[in-house]
Amino acid sequence: MNEFKLKVKRIHEDAILPNYAHYNDAGLDLYSIEEKVINPTESALIRTGIKIELPFQTEAQIRPRSGLALKNGITVLNTPGTIDEGYRGEIGIILINHGKEVFKVEKGMKIAQMVVKPVWKVDVEEVEELSEALRGDKGFGSTGV
Repeated sequence: MNEFKLKVKRIHEDAILPNYAHYNDAGLDLYSIEEKVINPTESALIRTGIKIELPFQTEAQIRPRSGLALKNGITVLNTPGTIDEGYRGEIGIILINHGKEVFKVEKGMKIAQMVVKPVWKVDVEEVEELSEALRGDKGFGSTGV
């Protein structure tokens, strides 16, 4: 039995509790409570009808579903979206249609996945210099294209 509990409150009668499709999955599936059309290049906020209370010192990351991305060009706009431990509002998922066809979100459709992860709090310290590293300041594209 897991020592971490995700408390979930349904705020809509059609809400489906987050669940793992398979025992070893990292992400809990999240479901739409509404039907909505998303045109190509457009985004929409999709309601889930749930509120959550995360375990102490965790966050929830909202990530796309690979099947929706591959088959329809549908992804989570601000991926990974972060739900902070103290947030108690309804979970909404911002989907964007990168596909060429109109996409219809159906009521009860799996629209995203939620991964609960630990959060480390750090002390911020201003310094004059940083330690040397092999990569150094080489940024975007530094390992090849």
